[in-house]
Amino acid sequence: MVAQKAPAASPRTRRGTTFRAGAALGKLAGCPFHDIRVKLSEAGLRPTPQRIALGWLLFAKGDRHLTAEILHEEAQASRVTISLATIYNSLNQFSEAGLLREIAIDGARTYFDTNVSDHHHFLVESANLLIDIPKVGIDPDMLPRPPAGKMIASVDVIVHLRDEPLSGEAVRPDTRVAEDGTEALSEHGYRGR
Repeated sequence: MVAQKAPAASPRTRRGTTFRAGAALGKLAGCPFHDIRVKLSEAGLRPTPQRIALGWLLFAKGDRHLTAEILHEEAQASRVTISLATIYNSLNQFSEAGLLREIAIDGARTYFDTNVSDHHHFLVESANLLIDIPKVGIDPDMLPRPPAGKMIASVDVIVHLRDEPLSGEAVRPDTRVAEDGTEALSEHGYRGR
């Protein structure tokens, strides 16, 4: 009697997609949702459906700066049902896990940056817009000495920008402009126009 070979596993269909049982997960690399699941898992976060949806909204568009309110608006526009409180909690968890960088501006606004590398920012005050500045060297000798028993962990630079006044408009009182119209230092040491 000759043993018959078992028939090969036939592909199964699920929601119109054909797949083979036992497909290696590595073959899913490049699938955005798989990549978000892996990113969350590697950061020690359970990849819940809400976190995966938020991860997709956060990371699918490249490096960006968002507030919780902006992300909530994007979630609503994408028909992702999620409360603002859950978004705040998730953003804080993503930050603690190292997936986002939290940037507090003047204690009033908090942005979340998907670029966690060492870099600085311009803040366009009129638009509440953050723009990345490539890493620039900070001279440690120019920094104030930390208190006894403390050391500097990092330096975050946020350069506030405002629109230049149109010709004929009054200049801010804390700036001086030379007679020839060139920049001068204000009495506070900042460049004015």
